[in-house]
Amino acid sequence: MRRLRGPEGLWEAAYARPHPGLRPGVLGYHGFRLALGAPRRRLEVPVGAATLLLGFDGALRIRGLTGPPRPPDRLVSVLTGLATRPVLGEHDGRLAGVEVLLTPWASFTLFGTDQHELADRALDPDALGVRPAAGPWRRVGDLAAALGALPGWGARFRLVDETLLAWSRAGPPSCPRTVRAWDALVRAHGDVPVARLAAGVGRSTRQLENRFREQIGVAPKAAARILRLQRARRLLAAGRSPAETAALCGFYDQAHLSGEFRAMTGCTPGRYAAVSGARLPPRDGPPSADRLPGERTSLVLPEPPDALFSKTGHRP
Repeated sequence: MRRLRGPEGLWEAAYARPHPGLRPGVLGYHGFRLALGAPRRRLEVPVGAATLLLGFDGALRIRGLTGPPRPPDRLVSVLTGLATRPVLGEHDGRLAGVEVLLTPWASFTLFGTDQHELADRALDPDALGVRPAAGPWRRVGDLAAALGALPGWGARFRLVDETLLAWSRAGPPSCPRTVRAWDALVRAHGDVPVARLAAGVGRSTRQLENRFREQIGVAPKAAARILRLQRARRLLAAGRSPAETAALCGFYDQAHLSGEFRAMTGCTPGRYAAVSGARLPPRDGPPSADRLPGERTSLVLPEPPDALFSKTGHRP
């Protein structure tokens, strides 16, 4: 657990590994509490995971960067599936909760919801009608409130373990072939033809696409785009040039990499690296809000936010 008080306010962060019975589907827990003196706006980019935020203090305002303008969604607890587009998240400076990072197929089992209903969306799981079939907490909001009432992060993580174990045992099992195909795609960082991926698990391309839509949320080709760009962001953060990154990640050329960056992060590789500072923050700085280790997935936006998007065609 890390706690830091600085000129901007208070940060508190705690991390834990899930119960062995939940792994490898549940990837990790991140508890956090923020008490800052001003609102905070962040760019959240796609990652190869689903996310459950169990919020118990404050609320997020979330809106997309593509499509027709509309008011942001105001959410306390949030369930998201795989995404291919960036979103803007904002809060008033006070926020606390436990973030649970999930493989998409584990999200399918825990919530009994076809994952295509969650793709490129951020939803209140209770409003979605998610009703876990077992355990004392049948509403996600009730579980989040119970977490907030507990005295420390250890007790909170134990309650999350107990609840997710009950939900997992009662939920629909994921298809082993789909899990193997997803794992193979993750290991290859998305750089594998869909036909070869399907053949490797004894499925036709159409069968694999149908299973991915149900239990992963997007088609295999879209999932590969997410994972390929995820690797590209890591390489850029490690100091690789855009041209070298494009070659290593299987893009046709640097222009192809830049186009994917614009579509999935809202800005070019150079702008993304400039705003992120390229490297990860020092250990003695504020705890990271990034969902994946070793990669910038959540960027504090400059003021005004147009400074980031002025060359992309996207506007917050």
